[in-house]
Amino acid sequence: MSKGVLGAALAALVVLGAGTAVGAAGDVGGDVVGEVVEAEAEADLAHHGHVSLWDGRVGVWLVTENHGPSDVADATVRLAFSAPMAGGQELPPGCLWSSARVVSCRTGALPGGGAGVELALDLRAMGRPQELTVEVGTAWRSGGVDRNPFNDRHRVLVLATGDPYVF
Repeated sequence: MSKGVLGAALAALVVLGAGTAVGAAGDVGGDVVGEVVEAEAEADLAHHGHVSLWDGRVGVWLVTENHGPSDVADATVRLAFSAPMAGGQELPPGCLWSSARVVSCRTGALPGGGAGVELALDLRAMGRPQELTVEVGTAWRSGGVDRNPFNDRHRVLVLATGDPYVF
């Protein structure tokens, strides 16, 4: 493709892009007198707790809270392990195996600024890892916008010392 053809194509793209931006800006800047803009519900989910690893066992103790201000009808917390867990393990109600390395748990309703939901898992890893990584995060949230997603995502390196590694 020659420089002239390429330049013309780029110029056309810029003009089209500018026209789209102007049209969008014109729509936004329309008459808003008498209109009520509904604010989007805001939730702030947070997961805190600790993880321990000892003798091939993994313990996870977790509290999920909603710092609000809006209620959340339901949410799902996802726990991803760097090492596979042994098969055939029973999980607490509301939890399921997504894979040999991932557990997903339903939190239930979380009122804005309300008390948290506790979760405890006692799992067996395949073999006896000397360390593993656990990633904790919100997989799904019904309704609301979370403008502070940093307190619901954690990555924890856990050594096989039996010590609690806090997140």
